Amino acid sequence: MIPARPFRLLPNPRHGTPGVVILPESGFRRAAAEIRSWPGHAETPLHTLPDLAAAAGVAALHYKDEGPRFGLGSFKALGGAYAVARLLVAELARRGVAQAASVADLIGGRHAEATAAITVTCATDGNHGRSVAWGARRFGARCVIFVHEHVSQGRRDAIAAYGAEIRVVPGHYDDAVREAASVAEREGWFVVSDTSWPGYTEVPRDVMQGYRLMAEEALAALPAPPSHVFIQGGVGGVAAAVSVQLRARFGEAPRLVVVEPERAACLLASAEAGHAVAVPGELDTLMAGRPVASRACWPGRSWSAPPSPSWPSRTTARWT
Repeated sequence: MIPARPFRLLPNPRHGTPGVVILPESGFRRAAAEIRSWPGHAETPLHTLPDLAAAAGVAALHYKDEGPRFGLGSFKALGGAYAVARLLVAELARRGVAQAASVADLIGGRHAEATAAITVTCATDGNHGRSVAWGARRFGARCVIFVHEHVSQGRRDAIAAYGAEIRVVPGHYDDAVREAASVAEREGWFVVSDTSWPGYTEVPRDVMQGYRLMAEEALAALPAPPSHVFIQGGVGGVAAAVSVQLRARFGEAPRLVVVEPERAACLLASAEAGHAVAVPGELDTLMAGRPVASRACWPGRSWSAPPSPSWPSRTTARWT
């Protein structure tokens, strides 16, 4: 048996409260159809882990492996790239270059001169930035990625491999987010963030719609509805997308458990407070945890989660 470890567990006290639809089904259908049409797209595997299931004392355990997705080696391969594509198509229309450009047009280089004049940017701990950089290269835009000083050189190099310029910011993730937004406003660049803030929610919604395809593939591959689904917290975008897709497919049967590092449990603190809050103190975790919840994903978690969603706080590595 896997040994028991201490954790905090908070059932969502606001589950079932009506709210705004953050991720409409029409948007997901559009995202899924678009991403599936991209050259090189293939569904990623859902692995069955019988030995771990036996050790944990559960009937079955499955693991969605996003590593092969477009060769990025990232569990966030879908969201950032899809949001880049959406942004470029909209910006080409706004500039009068092409009123109905398709992503296939971008991939084919039909508007290469115009897209090369557009710069997309974001802050990242590694995964989201890799997707944005890959999407920018595939669709023909310039890309600048901001990382905080604690991001490893290996992660920086993995992003730079897709042609992005890397800029290092002193401090932590939130400092990189603020710097990316500030520089983008000054330079006329476009932020493609998986973190939202007041007045900036549309792009993060596109990011989350892309993530939903990952969840849909996993759920469709299961032989039966799961009893529980575990997902890492982070800034909340992936967790919110999984929450929405879980409910869209299975209604109110499975339980979603969002797992956070104990030193950066901002989603748990936000659930307790009923609104997005920052977590003070040292934020060091084995997974470079983030200290604040994204505003766009927070309503999706609070109001659209499956029944009894819970926020345990525990070092991430011990939940693998």
